[in-house]
Amino acid sequence: MTTHQSAPSAEQALQAVEALIAGALKRGLLEPLDAGAARNAVLDLLGFDAPLPGTEEQPVWRQALLEPPAWTSGDPAALPSPVGESMPELLAPLLDYAAAAGIVPDRTVTQRDLLDARIMGLLLPRPSETQARFALTAARSGVQAATDWFYRLNVDSNYIRMDRVELNRSWAHKTEYGELEITVNLSKPEKDPAEIALLKTLPPSSYPKCLLCKENMGYAGRADHPARQNHRILPLGLSGEAWFLQYSPYVYYKEHCIVFRAEHVPMAISEESFGRLLDFVRQLPHYFVGSNADLPIVGGSILSHDHFQGGRHAFPMQAAPIEAGFRHPGYEDLRFGIVRWPMSVLRVSGRDPDRLRQAAGELLAAWRGYSDPEAEVLAFSAEGAEPVPHNTITPVARRGADGSYELDLVLRNNRTSDEHPEGIFHPHRELHHLKKENIGLIEVMGLAVLPGRLKQEMELLASCLDGSATWEQALADGPPTMAQHRGWLEELRASAGDRALDGGEALRLVEASAGDKFLQVLQDAGVYKQSAFGRAAFGRFLAFAGLVPAT
Repeated sequence: MTTHQSAPSAEQALQAVEALIAGALKRGLLEPLDAGAARNAVLDLLGFDAPLPGTEEQPVWRQALLEPPAWTSGDPAALPSPVGESMPELLAPLLDYAAAAGIVPDRTVTQRDLLDARIMGLLLPRPSETQARFALTAARSGVQAATDWFYRLNVDSNYIRMDRVELNRSWAHKTEYGELEITVNLSKPEKDPAEIALLKTLPPSSYPKCLLCKENMGYAGRADHPARQNHRILPLGLSGEAWFLQYSPYVYYKEHCIVFRAEHVPMAISEESFGRLLDFVRQLPHYFVGSNADLPIVGGSILSHDHFQGGRHAFPMQAAPIEAGFRHPGYEDLRFGIVRWPMSVLRVSGRDPDRLRQAAGELLAAWRGYSDPEAEVLAFSAEGAEPVPHNTITPVARRGADGSYELDLVLRNNRTSDEHPEGIFHPHRELHHLKKENIGLIEVMGLAVLPGRLKQEMELLASCLDGSATWEQALADGPPTMAQHRGWLEELRASAGDRALDGGEALRLVEASAGDKFLQVLQDAGVYKQSAFGRAAFGRFLAFAGLVPAT
């Protein structure tokens, strides 16, 4: 994928190097004193011996001698504001030149991504300098200003590829539980057949051990592992342990961050997990943070490395009200309540995070060992010599407007059955054409992240509804997965009735139906349903855990 009809000449590439250095200076990625060294590094990478004539006479050197670096003020407002072309636009001619000059082996997106991360890595502060800038900004202007700066660094460095994130298709969907959020994820580019074939020939590698490990920072990448020279992480102490903060390169919501343990150890939900989550929101009160569950089917896509996800976004579940209050005789200083939500959520809140940690730990222990066959809840099953656990929790921590602490504890169970082999409390098969992957933290909170193929498939369904295409044409024009939507099309036609729909109306109908199906996904994943039977079963567990209805 290239952005130019013909490859830039050597002179044009040298001009592009100067534009890139200027863009990095404007964004505060480089200080004036760093510009010459960064320029030379980029020139060397691209096979040039010297810059454009006259470059060395630019006034950046005099400025460097007269002014201290802008970041030493600790005031984010002192940093330059991004203006002009975006970093992807500034990088594009250099990537085109590199492909034509044979600096990269081919013109695939993968190879371009490997090279642009390498280029941007030459323009960034060292990890220790990044940490120093963050700490100074936090000390002088507050931690919110510090995360503002760090997030902008991740965007300006092209680690967060905002040009791709902006391709995502998003909409809100009204339900009885509030507005759910739907996103069709288009930010991760598809690999072409040649790249897929190449991946099958690559030898296995165990370094880094996973995409989260701290060893990714500065890593050159491979065809099957993204380059991370433009990646920066911040050390973070949680409950006296070494953790790190980074941003997700594919931000699904505002300031989507990942908090990961220094050691490569498996996911494990425990009382200590709750303590770490609460310590995080103590230090960054403007962020929420949560964890995927630690069991297959109900966990996230990465179970091998203990980590959390957070950010600066108010999810639909956060706005959901308490529908039934409870108290615990041992924790009269805390508030407990069932959240009105399609999944089974208990909200615990109070002023003392240590008390919340202890109470949540007791609730987790109770749920781990709880069985209620009438409600299809079994804590363990026998498979071989060791009992297999089935109950766990997806926790979410945040601060209240009054400074209090909140924990949402989402009850999860990963049992399977002959009727539901993928999971009893998992999207059932009639929904797999839309969502069959694990329902993780982000979906639990009310944001559906749907695969990119659905954009075209939903547009084709809309064309069938407005009469601009037949089903046979949609099958021919769409990907192989289009065929699985035949039943959905019949549902949509029944919903539309005799109404004549134009293209916009048809697409809105498809999107609304996708929202309804996502609600059903959450209801399937909920252990206790929103019914008299489900509420009674939920109440039985809470009584088992020592809670009584609030008076």
